[in-house]
Amino acid sequence: MTEIHLSEKQRAFIDAQVEAGVYKDANEVVAAGLRQLQEKTETLKRLIQEGLDDVEAGRVMSFENGEELTAHILKMAEERKNASAPSQRVPTRADRSSGRL
Repeated sequence: MTEIHLSEKQRAFIDAQVEAGVYKDANEVVAAGLRQLQEKTETLKRLIQEGLDDVEAGRVMSFENGEELTAHILKMAEERKNASAPSQRVPTRADRSSGRL
């Protein structure tokens, strides 16, 4: 049988979750934590494999130095931000009255 030793802080967290009614008992708290760890591990493995597949397929970029890499990352972040940002235009009275919101 597996034996688990918990710190006082971990025990207090489990107790608080059970007392708040989030989980029925300590076993449910531990099971939920293990599920999250398993999901995170599976996601990381999948992302690593995607990266390896990209390298194998030649989908890579080269940078001369860290500054070029940083500039590229910042550009990608800005493009992603702009693509997901809602329109900054304030609706006019005509927009509201015509239903073009």
